[in-house]
Amino acid sequence: MKIEDAISAVQKELGVYVDGRAGPETWGAIYAHVVKSEIRGHTLAEVIGAVDARSEERIATLLPEAQPIARALVQKAALSGIEIKIISGLRTYDEQNELYAQGRTKPGIKVTNARGGYSNHNFGIAFDVGVFEGKKYLSESVKYKAVGVLGLDMGLEWGGNWKTIVDQPHFQLRPAWAEGMSEKEMLAELRERASNGTPVYA
Repeated sequence: MKIEDAISAVQKELGVYVDGRAGPETWGAIYAHVVKSEIRGHTLAEVIGAVDARSEERIATLLPEAQPIARALVQKAALSGIEIKIISGLRTYDEQNELYAQGRTKPGIKVTNARGGYSNHNFGIAFDVGVFEGKKYLSESVKYKAVGVLGLDMGLEWGGNWKTIVDQPHFQLRPAWAEGMSEKEMLAELRERASNGTPVYA
């Protein structure tokens, strides 16, 4: 049996979205099934403990569905001997436009190709990490690739796989309804949901 088939069988048994990838919903369901006596009445967000204060400030800006997976990535990296912090979460359209202007109409290098409304950060489902050694922030390190592998294993999408502006610190949690959609199609739907108040993960 292929690993994707095994994961799909587990997902079907646990009653979660079946896609053959072990993302946060699947791991949460497995954890709840194995230790249900300890977490009965608690959400996955409550079960996964808080991380450092700086990260928690950024995590608090994310949608509830994305918060536990961001914490889990910090903890999973620590288990691999890599210290990371969440350094960016939700951005307003105006904040995104300010970043987009950098290297175009403002000094600096280009850091994004996304205008306001065209970044997953604008919808609370994306976050950026920083690698640290003690108090020192490392803007460049081979450890970002290692963290990327950890994030992919958890079902996150990783900016290190992008073709235009490679963004190794970036991770995003794609909603189940967007499975098979292009990034452009998903963002169009996210903008529509934001404008009419439809929940992102509904």
